[in-house]
Amino acid sequence: MSTDPGSATDPDVVLVGGGIMSATLASLLGVLAPEWSITVFESATEVAGESSDAWNNAGTGHAALCELNYTPGGPDGRVDTTKARTINEQFQVSRQFWSHLVRTGLTGSPKEFISPVPHVSFVTGEGGRTYMHARHAALSAEPLFAGLEYTDDPAELAQWVPLVMDGRDPAQVVAATRSVAGTDVNFGTLTRLLLEQGAERGVQVHTGQRVTGLEKLDDGRWKVTVTDKRTGEERSVRTRFVFVGAGGGALPLLQRAAIPEIRGFGGFPVSGLFLRTRSPELVSRHQAKVYGQAAVGAPPMSVPHLDLRLVDGEYSLLFGPYAGFSPKFLKAGSVFDLPLSVKPNNLGSMLGVARTEMALTKYLVTELLQNRKARHRTLVEFVPLAEQADWEMITAGQRVQVIKQDPRSGKGVLQFGTELIVGSDGSIAGLLGASPGASTAVSAMLTLVERAFPDRVAARRSALEEAIPSYGRDLSSDPALLAAVRAETMQTLELNG
Repeated sequence: MSTDPGSATDPDVVLVGGGIMSATLASLLGVLAPEWSITVFESATEVAGESSDAWNNAGTGHAALCELNYTPGGPDGRVDTTKARTINEQFQVSRQFWSHLVRTGLTGSPKEFISPVPHVSFVTGEGGRTYMHARHAALSAEPLFAGLEYTDDPAELAQWVPLVMDGRDPAQVVAATRSVAGTDVNFGTLTRLLLEQGAERGVQVHTGQRVTGLEKLDDGRWKVTVTDKRTGEERSVRTRFVFVGAGGGALPLLQRAAIPEIRGFGGFPVSGLFLRTRSPELVSRHQAKVYGQAAVGAPPMSVPHLDLRLVDGEYSLLFGPYAGFSPKFLKAGSVFDLPLSVKPNNLGSMLGVARTEMALTKYLVTELLQNRKARHRTLVEFVPLAEQADWEMITAGQRVQVIKQDPRSGKGVLQFGTELIVGSDGSIAGLLGASPGASTAVSAMLTLVERAFPDRVAARRSALEEAIPSYGRDLSSDPALLAAVRAETMQTLELNG
């Protein structure tokens, strides 16, 4: 991958940011428009250094198998599976596309970026058990969640998650579900593999190059201004299409482009902290990803989870998240990112959220005031026999939560998820927000190309269907296709063990 911006001529497509979104879009365009020239500009010295990096990303392979915030319970006791079904379907799309890329020559073994890990949801108390039982009943009726197991037997749970059960009060009510179809995904490695494969077919990837300006020209193209971070030299290229996939850096760039679609949008940065252990003894006794419930009134980002991770061939456990705060939109960003993102057109939205999101404010203040012992007490609630000396605190990535204007009330709302912004003429697009972004990157980028390049999608539909057999179809209502897709992706991605 090149660090020389001088080799970047005027391309058909410019991708801003060298993360999983840009890498996925480059791969999709390889299917839809193999003759197009593509240039990627990444400000860091390496690609996948921010939200896509393995230590900045939970790597859960979000399929809604264990994340309880995707299956909210109602006052009548019923559990809504709508969001879980949507996210699982989107993850199946990602798996299909990754399988296609492996079949067509993605470098290395799929075990480098994806591995099988059971996903477990864990709750305590009578209320938790009642909810978990209802959740299991609701999800089990969905074909996408076939095989989901339930137990409220402490002895069986001690076999599923011994580290979580050891030392726990035997009188405590516990309940859990488990899916052995879960995965751990190293999105950093996957991003690098996708861009390496893209480079082989002509995609130009330039690192150390910060995009500082986006200007719409009279001929409909975009002038993209790029600054070399080492020399300070500035240059520009012209392109027919720009995608801003720069994580937390996307909002300021879209604001700079001054497209009407970004009006009213703001962002609120939250940094993540995790406790990590590499103790072989502890790792050997926790072969799962376990998600609990957020505290009453706490935001979805606070859901505690104890994850088995495989990064660069080494297993470890991560527990968290603990929230921190920085006004930076990227780990390598500026302390002025947040104040400079406040514009006249989004001030109302941001002030509205400041008034209404008191639970988030309280949560962040509480988290920021915690010392190491307080954070360890939170870990002990999940892992009763945890020893403080076995765990180290690491800083994960910055997440910029989307603030937008509710079209019905006109008030600002905080959105926990991703938001795709596409210009009216289809010449520019960007992605805002966080989880479950990486896991559903293929679906997000499919939506982008459908909106930006509908003619190209129509002309190359057969190629898309070859890459993604379920494209345009609903897996949840087609058991035969679902079974075929699962069998093929498990074999190609080497998820059978």
